[in-house]
Amino acid sequence: MNRGYYTAAQAMLNQQRILDAISNNVSNINTAGYRKDEIVLNTFQEQLFLVNKRTETSGMSYQTYVDTSKTNLEQSGFEYSDSPFDVAMYGNMYFNVSYGKENGRVFQTRNGQWGLDNEGYLWLDGAGRVQGENGDIYIGSDAFTIDERGVIRNENQEIIDTLLLTYIPPDADVHKEGDSLFLYEGDPVEIPADEEFAVIQKAYEKSNVDTVKEMTQAMEAHRMYEAASRILRGFDSINQQAVKIAEL
Repeated sequence: MNRGYYTAAQAMLNQQRILDAISNNVSNINTAGYRKDEIVLNTFQEQLFLVNKRTETSGMSYQTYVDTSKTNLEQSGFEYSDSPFDVAMYGNMYFNVSYGKENGRVFQTRNGQWGLDNEGYLWLDGAGRVQGENGDIYIGSDAFTIDERGVIRNENQEIIDTLLLTYIPPDADVHKEGDSLFLYEGDPVEIPADEEFAVIQKAYEKSNVDTVKEMTQAMEAHRMYEAASRILRGFDSINQQAVKIAEL
């Protein structure tokens, strides 16, 4: 009986986590460079078998739980504009932003909706200055161009700097900071020889959230949550009846 309680309650918690992730994804559908979160489910027994190198599962019941959330790094589409401060990236390369004035940590991002700060440096609103190979990039005005390799030139075609780009494998685990900043915590990976990438000025990458897919998953999670809730109430009713019988 207690196992039934725990299983139903855990199922409700799992579906609640999934609904929370979907809600956050949908709320960021218009955030440039946003990468959706996906909930990864696991079971205690699977983890136990992995640690003990066992494969026998006969006669076992599985207690499913939320193992972690994973950020989906899948490429998204572009939105084109007339602003030179809108910059998109094709491929698995990421821009770098110095996040926070105090610690100056460098994060990766696909958010290319940039601007100028009060001192004329290229920056991402709410984060920090965009990084070039020589550090903070001073632009000073909107009279600049960026080619497909990330080389920035002024109106006289003089090179200002080159965007600092970081390669992150498409299946990598990343730490998300805010809505569109990432920190790749794995071992540094060299850019594969066959990796194709291009910087595109006057465009920005949209979020990779598919509204139809997210809403479909939300309805499925909601139905499963309700089903687990009914099962939990059923176990509670059976338990109450058992208590009454025991009192006779």
